[in-house]
Amino acid sequence: MKLEDFDYYLPEELIAQTPLQDRAASRLMVLNKQTGEITHKIFSDIIHYLNPGDCLVLNDTKVMPARLFGMKEDTNAHVEVLLLKQIEGEGDKWETLVKPAKRIKPGTVISFGGGKLHAKCIDTLEYGGRIFEFQYDGIFYEILDELGEMPLPPYIKKRLDDADRYQTVYAREIGSAAAPTAGLHFTEKLLADIKNKGVHIAFITLHVGLGTFRPVNVESIEEHEMHAEFYHMTEETANLLNEVKKNGRRIISVGTTSTRTLETIAARHNGSFVAESGWTDIFIYPGFQFKAIDCLITNFHLPKSTLIMLVSALAGREHILHAYETAVKECYRFFSFGDAMFIH
Repeated sequence: MKLEDFDYYLPEELIAQTPLQDRAASRLMVLNKQTGEITHKIFSDIIHYLNPGDCLVLNDTKVMPARLFGMKEDTNAHVEVLLLKQIEGEGDKWETLVKPAKRIKPGTVISFGGGKLHAKCIDTLEYGGRIFEFQYDGIFYEILDELGEMPLPPYIKKRLDDADRYQTVYAREIGSAAAPTAGLHFTEKLLADIKNKGVHIAFITLHVGLGTFRPVNVESIEEHEMHAEFYHMTEETANLLNEVKKNGRRIISVGTTSTRTLETIAARHNGSFVAESGWTDIFIYPGFQFKAIDCLITNFHLPKSTLIMLVSALAGREHILHAYETAVKECYRFFSFGDAMFIH
């Protein structure tokens, strides 16, 4: 399939720059994946589409204040560093994105916060990536809380007054470079109401990394390589999901990150779920055979992105492109702080 097959027209003014005051007040487009039928609702109406015995699966990753601004120690030139993921088993070595990348070569040392944190470049990666080894006194995440900023996507131009609005209300496992944005619509009250209806709520973890920021740069999408991201599923969640499947109830995934985690595990275990941790580079595009999820709650995604390919795999490319065309006509809000879609 061609990259152009997943393009659509989006006026810039429809890109949401700020979150709504009430998380659950976003609009909700309900899309029937079989027929393509579209219904317009408010996000809090999602409860009416969930049935007792169904299971809602949430990604409980927590976004790090991963954007750091520092200076090269030799020239005092300003440098921006975005932490993507800690390199497993390598202590304080991190994979990052850097701007301006061309000035950062192995051996370059960057200072942050007047010397509270130092980073030495030890390797270069593609797409402006660098591996840094950090030096500091104290606890790294406490220093990051002090010096770092929330890493909002580049299409959001306005400053976020409340950093918690780029976290889900259930975020607890720190490690993401971006929020699992479909979950931003849930409030604690809405989740409590859903649970009281008899719907199960399960948590998995996938730490969002470079895959969120990296564009597709190949004409034929089958040639695109996904960046690996860390995931974890507990035994409690695995047992619950297996029971839900056994009882013939639905698994409703909240977000593409939850979907990728669930489908990774199900693919490795013949459609069943097991407790495990690992790295996934699963790439879901039309033709993919889903083994884990039945329905998906998601946001509206960037043109020609791996995320619009994923939702097209679930609902069909024609249905998705028609839904996006309708969303533009109806002035839905797009991307991270935008409105939501329920594919069932």
